[in-house]
Amino acid sequence: MIYQASCHCKAVEFQIEAPNEIEADQCNCSICKKSGFLHLIIPLSKFKLIKGQESLSTYSFNTGIAKHTFCKVCGIKPFYTPRSNPDGIDINLNCLDTQPYNINIKPFNGMEWEQHAHKLAHKSKEL
Repeated sequence: MIYQASCHCKAVEFQIEAPNEIEADQCNCSICKKSGFLHLIIPLSKFKLIKGQESLSTYSFNTGIAKHTFCKVCGIKPFYTPRSNPDGIDINLNCLDTQPYNINIKPFNGMEWEQHAHKLAHKSKEL
């Protein structure tokens, strides 16, 4: 299924390909908890930026591997390059303009990321 998505102000618009039933991860690390990011990690080939490259800003911390992408206009983080899957992309499920048929939200212990990151490694691989 193709989903349309955007930041709050629609300066950044993109589309993704994902199933109608989605398993999402809710991480309890500091940045995810404070931003309300709901994770859907997909292969980069399933993502297409429609508009807004010039409206994007990137923030990195700690190891610098994850590239947290924000809209410069409204401040929303619609997607980013995750540390667990640097070959994929992590979509903020809250930024989908059309909702999936069913969403199964699983807790993820990002506060102890090093011990649990291996549980995410498969998510950016093509099926």
